[in-house]
Amino acid sequence: MVDLTVVILTKNEEKNLRKCIESFHGVAKRFVIVDSGSTDGTEMLCQQLNNELNTIGASLNFYVHHWTSYADQLNWGLENTGITTEWAMRMDADEELLEDLAREIDEKLDKLQEPVNGVILRRRTIFMGKWIRHGGRYPELLLRIFRTGKARCEMKIMDEHMILSEGTMVTFEYDLMDNNQKDLDWWTSKHNWYSNREVLDHQLSREGDALQDEGGSSKQARIKRIIKNSGYYKLPKFFRAHLYYLYRYWIRLGFLDGTEGRIYHFLQAYWYRFLVDAKMYQCEKTGTKMKPQGDLKV
Repeated sequence: MVDLTVVILTKNEEKNLRKCIESFHGVAKRFVIVDSGSTDGTEMLCQQLNNELNTIGASLNFYVHHWTSYADQLNWGLENTGITTEWAMRMDADEELLEDLAREIDEKLDKLQEPVNGVILRRRTIFMGKWIRHGGRYPELLLRIFRTGKARCEMKIMDEHMILSEGTMVTFEYDLMDNNQKDLDWWTSKHNWYSNREVLDHQLSREGDALQDEGGSSKQARIKRIIKNSGYYKLPKFFRAHLYYLYRYWIRLGFLDGTEGRIYHFLQAYWYRFLVDAKMYQCEKTGTKMKPQGDLKV
């Protein structure tokens, strides 16, 4: 068992949380759940999981904290739940470790010596049960494991990353996966919520109010942000959503992922990206600013 605490944010994650916890195969010493007001069986499930983890010398602690933003929620969990382990980790409830990654964490993490203070993990996206391997979606490289107190989530409204305050990073070989068990109705509702956050984040960036990446995240994450802000958003509204689809589905071979890949890339471009542009257009036409978003209501 590794000297590791895993912080997970939840809101109605009864369908996802067990598989997330069980994917660690007993590797992590402690799990911290920061909940923003679940109305399903999430809290009861956490009690059951804690009892099960206690039998192997691990634990799971459940906290409730009022939602203001993802970054604030995560940083609150990192700073206010008494984390004493050498390492901490950010996980989403709909993510899980592949067995090879759990084994790699168990074998390598405690052996890392300073100045290595962060570990970048490779993430794969599962959509409607299909691994979206093409279209430039894999691998997504994310700083997820870090020495306790050496990283925090940047205070951005959208696409917030963990930022390492000091030291260097290494990249592990195996994958975690985003494998949400909720349906397409939930997916579209979530991305409607995301689109509001995206518009507000862009408005704040143009006003100079949004914090910038200080360089302590993965190189891939920094490059993606530069391309989005200095490239994609310089293109004409609506037309850029069309280019996004052509790039992901045809140039980056998204069609190789079959029907699920077609649905995924079409929705990402013509549902999500087009919707962001429509809301930007509406705000500009009416001279309004997007309101801050609460937590997801589904």
